[in-house]
Amino acid sequence: MLRIRGFFNAVIYAVLVLCIGAAQATVLDREKLAAYFPKPLIVGEKDPELPVWPLFRQDRTDKGWDSLAPVGYAFESLDFAPVVGFSGTPINLLIVLGPRGEFLDVRVLSQHEPVFVVGLGPEPLNHFVSQYKGLAITQNIKIGSNLNKHGQTDSANVFIDGVAKATASVSIVNQALLSASLKVARARLGFSADLDPEMVGRIKMGLFTPMEDFSALEHAGLATRKVWLNREIEAKFKGTVGEGQDELARTEPGRAFSEMLVLHLNVPTVGRNVLSEKEWKHLLEWIEPGDHAFLVASRGRYSFVSEDYIAGAVPDRLTLSQSGLPLEIRDLVMDVSPKLPAQWSDAREGEVQWRIFKVIGQASLDPAKPLDFSLAVTRQKGQILPEMVHRSFGMQVALPPDYVSVPAASGKTWYVPWKDRAWEIIALVLGLGLLTVLLARPQWITTSPRRLRQVRNAYLVFTLGFIGWFAQGQLSIVNITAFLQALLAGRSLGFFLFDPITVILWAYVAVSLVLWGRGTFCGWLCPFGALQEFMAALARWLKLAQWRPRTGTDATLKWIKYGVLLAVVSTLFVSPEWTDKAVEVEPFKTAITLTFDRSWPYVLWAAGLLALSAFIYKGYCRYLCPLGAGLAVLGRVRGFDWLKRRAECGQPCQTCRHKCQYQAIKPQGSIDYNECFQCLECVAIYNADSLCTPRVLEKRKGKVIPVRPLHAQASPSK
Repeated sequence: MLRIRGFFNAVIYAVLVLCIGAAQATVLDREKLAAYFPKPLIVGEKDPELPVWPLFRQDRTDKGWDSLAPVGYAFESLDFAPVVGFSGTPINLLIVLGPRGEFLDVRVLSQHEPVFVVGLGPEPLNHFVSQYKGLAITQNIKIGSNLNKHGQTDSANVFIDGVAKATASVSIVNQALLSASLKVARARLGFSADLDPEMVGRIKMGLFTPMEDFSALEHAGLATRKVWLNREIEAKFKGTVGEGQDELARTEPGRAFSEMLVLHLNVPTVGRNVLSEKEWKHLLEWIEPGDHAFLVASRGRYSFVSEDYIAGAVPDRLTLSQSGLPLEIRDLVMDVSPKLPAQWSDAREGEVQWRIFKVIGQASLDPAKPLDFSLAVTRQKGQILPEMVHRSFGMQVALPPDYVSVPAASGKTWYVPWKDRAWEIIALVLGLGLLTVLLARPQWITTSPRRLRQVRNAYLVFTLGFIGWFAQGQLSIVNITAFLQALLAGRSLGFFLFDPITVILWAYVAVSLVLWGRGTFCGWLCPFGALQEFMAALARWLKLAQWRPRTGTDATLKWIKYGVLLAVVSTLFVSPEWTDKAVEVEPFKTAITLTFDRSWPYVLWAAGLLALSAFIYKGYCRYLCPLGAGLAVLGRVRGFDWLKRRAECGQPCQTCRHKCQYQAIKPQGSIDYNECFQCLECVAIYNADSLCTPRVLEKRKGKVIPVRPLHAQASPSK
């Protein structure tokens, strides 16, 4: 038997090492795209530098000639953001991005997400991505309740409906879509070129220092001023038709042409010193997280806005860029009275101009890097058809490092679900902490079988209700197959980070495998396992007959789950479609993730396994579960036998063995940790004077039985 077991483990290990995910992306060509976008749309030639196809619309001019009007760019998300899903293979989307960053079309090309393959089906995912049409990458798109659907065209913050039971999967889809679209927008639409919009620097909002005047702000590097003299302006136009067109520049070269001031209002030391406290709070209400507000003011005969400038629009003379790419700034119309330099109060009426401009968060402005503001000056010559020439005059604005926190490394938006599910994470960590105490110091709960039963049942309610049905933390063989596909195909494992509950549970299970073995998860943290235990308790209450296999039969049946594991992993050789079907041997998705909201074959399978547990204690866990088999294989790294045994255990005492419902205690008394679910019932017996046979005998040896005298019976009266 040992040789057979060793050979079987070697086969499993070899399969795990050799298997490689076989999923391939759908590769589009011009002909396939033409089928998606028939006339009047025309698909252009593929960009030689970037895997995008320009789309054109065929129009007819007044003269009857056909013309091609640009529509946008079509591309596959896989070419720009191969974000791996929970199947271990990337999700691939067809995206059409308009010239202003609007989503003209979004479709699913390929996906192997377990919940959208044979769980909920593909329709919820197709509906989910269809919600992006009409939105723009310049908006702050969030997954949640769609409360602000009205007026979303002009909004910078919109919500789209998520998919129940698939929160983590749609987060991955959202990440793939936005990441791919941002890369195309940066390369072709002039968006910020920062590598990761989620990893830009952050303003330290908790840092505030009162400043008396502008000189203190300038000394701290928080107020940037630039003066351009007439001679500097004139020099830039030398040799052009604009040379000599400004009389004052020629006659008064040393006079100031324009003086400009820029302040980053997001910095509390700036905003709270320049604005009143009420105005500062009002500003924070007007801008979304990630947005940036700048106060721009000028003094002199040339302003950064023209005389016919319309409030609320993009400034006509001022531009902002960072890392060589432009960032849109738009007038944020606010009723405030900012404090300007005292010497500016002597300026003539109309000579001082100021505006507050906003840069939206999607532009990925990085406050840790320098910003380049440019003032455009235009000169012209001629009256009827004037010849015009433009020159730009720049000033660089940079915040001192003390006011900005810089991320240590690049990353993805995985931390968003961690932040959104903070209280769930706290509850889970507290629950795992309690379980650690219970298993490391089991004396208190094993003082009596009744206390053990009460505490254990209460924890299993937490496992089923909170971890399983509410937090969707059912670990699965899908996690293992996805890990293998991604790892051996050289893909990132970052997709796991979108599901914090799963990550925390797997981290805990990994540690518990070393300390205690497989049973920590299977006996305490598996929601479907908890559901089976409650089903078994109901069967006992109904007094249903239970079947306990013979020792040899039980040992043979327990090898089935290793065969199921081998079969599931072997499908990785074939295709993701085979793997998608093979993992359905697990009823976890049906019973826990989807709460039986599936088609009848899957519900019947899950219900049948639960019915089985009413007659064979946790029959699925013991004999069929591929995840349990995988954990048993990994659990061989366990460092020590932590459940105490006596010399009399098994020789001659068989009490624990007969009481163990998992049949994980061998006839000689040792515990098979690969099959032990750590219910602690044997520990309760071990500690009980009235249940442990060796302790009962030990007590009897030292006990003296008093001899009571026999009293003569009274004679009956005659």
